Amino acid sequence: MDLLTEEQIAERLGGLSGWERSGDSIEHVATLKDFKAAMLYVGAVAYLAEAANHHPDISVAWNKVTLTLSTHSAGGLTSNDFDLAGRINALG
Repeated sequence: MDLLTEEQIAERLGGLSGWERSGDSIEHVATLKDFKAAMLYVGAVAYLAEAANHHPDISVAWNKVTLTLSTHSAGGLTSNDFDLAGRINALG
């Protein structure tokens, strides 16, 4: 998997609501109703990640879920990161 150029990253990030660049990663913070809703969201993200064979780092703090995507094997951001981010955004 090839790393994206800075221009490609900016373009792809511009089309993703709620995601921000953080070094060699993109990050999204979802605020849910409560802990149960956060865990259900994590389960849905895990399902999408497993289907894509691309797994985010996930942090849960009661009703906040932080997702961090990067293609570690490539050393930065690839289309896999943005493709999965788009699928995660489709969860609503």
